Amino acid sequence: MTKAVVVGAGPNGLAGAIHLARNGVDVQVLEAADTIGGGARSGELTAPGVIHDYCSAAHPMGVGSPFWNDIDLPRYGLTWKWPEVDCAHPLDDGTAGVLYRSLDTTVAGMGPDARRWRLAVGDLAVGFDELGEDLMRPALHVPRHPIRLAAFGPRAVLPATVLARWFRTAQARALYGGAAAHAFTRLDRPLTAAMGLMFLASGHRYGWPVAEGGSGSITAALAAALKQHGGAIATGVPVTGRADIPDADIVLLDLSPAAALQIYGDALPGRIKRAYRRYRYGSAAFKVDFAIDGDIPWTNPACRRAGTVHLGGTFEQIAHSERERAAGRMPQRPFTLVGQQYLADPTRSAGGINPIWSYAHVPFGYTGDATDAVIDQIEGAAPGFRDRIVATVSKSTAQLHSYNPNYLGGDIIGGANDRLQVLFRPRVAVDPYFTGVPGVYLCSQSTPPGAGIHGLCGYYAAQSALRRLPR
Repeated sequence: MTKAVVVGAGPNGLAGAIHLARNGVDVQVLEAADTIGGGARSGELTAPGVIHDYCSAAHPMGVGSPFWNDIDLPRYGLTWKWPEVDCAHPLDDGTAGVLYRSLDTTVAGMGPDARRWRLAVGDLAVGFDELGEDLMRPALHVPRHPIRLAAFGPRAVLPATVLARWFRTAQARALYGGAAAHAFTRLDRPLTAAMGLMFLASGHRYGWPVAEGGSGSITAALAAALKQHGGAIATGVPVTGRADIPDADIVLLDLSPAAALQIYGDALPGRIKRAYRRYRYGSAAFKVDFAIDGDIPWTNPACRRAGTVHLGGTFEQIAHSERERAAGRMPQRPFTLVGQQYLADPTRSAGGINPIWSYAHVPFGYTGDATDAVIDQIEGAAPGFRDRIVATVSKSTAQLHSYNPNYLGGDIIGGANDRLQVLFRPRVAVDPYFTGVPGVYLCSQSTPPGAGIHGLCGYYAAQSALRRLPR
């Protein structure tokens, strides 16, 4: 029987393990931490009974993942919960750009930008699944939906700063800019328009739901699915060299390219070793979790109903702060994401104490404390927020790296999203999962299609491994 070892029990490692197991492979997963999950863990952080997501929070790419849907995660106990408002982006004047799952409801609140919003995003939402088949895979492939891809192309290649000019109102530009900022790079770079458009289209297609009970419920469901297919998981088992990996026909590494170098560096072909060494990180975050008494007193009423709130001011202010961050300078007003998952999932709260999830975009390897900057951003849009804080837990870039060794320098999305690395990660190749070492594959978010709790990096790596097995 073919044997496989998967190093890392994050969503991608578990996805790869499940796909191998359901194809008759004997699979063992090794996880260094005492619990599985990688970026999809949850638990108490600030106060007893108050449940926080340790990293990932809202999951537009998760609920729409074709692999998650194929294995039917709800069958294994996962329940998705949707907020009334998917995302709100408040401005200093008290107004906000507001994203609803319904395109019509969103457009109805766009005023002069109603028609322009529909033209920019509407067709992408309608064709999101077909478009995703081509975008959520390695760049070098034969398109399955070339007409949709061709229609998206002229918008996708633009810098976000150029596409933002299409909108007339500050609210629409800010809502678009907050979505584009998820790319974690300067917004004046080519292809940054694509990230904003696809994030918004995912909201209109699937919404931005959360997992009931916390993001850890996703990995619990994955573990249950793997067990049913005969796979096994061992926690508390660090892998620092090849001697730590049992003999196997297939090895999947849910690790950064840097970690793969550490384990297999002397065996990698020269061109791949050089590519892994050149691989760039830089998408760093500073995370702050709060327990608060009651709700955040947002000035804008839509924010009080939003599962996700983007804070960064106008599009121009967001573009400026991302440019500063990318240059290694800490912005005065860093782009900040706030998660109010308890609005959709009240099981996370304890009495009147509610969990608030947040992180700010900071320079790679930032050594300062951004807690006050995050609080200032929230306080600016919700005066009185400070008075409702019961407890605060912050994680610096170094602490994020300690929590998950894949988060080098606080980079939570597995690599910088700029230059050619936007399209080709971790290297330019038809099969970017194959390490060049027979039987060994990279399956982390540093491979296509990149960050997100969708499992597709693991699925495609497992597909690659199965194709290369001797017949």
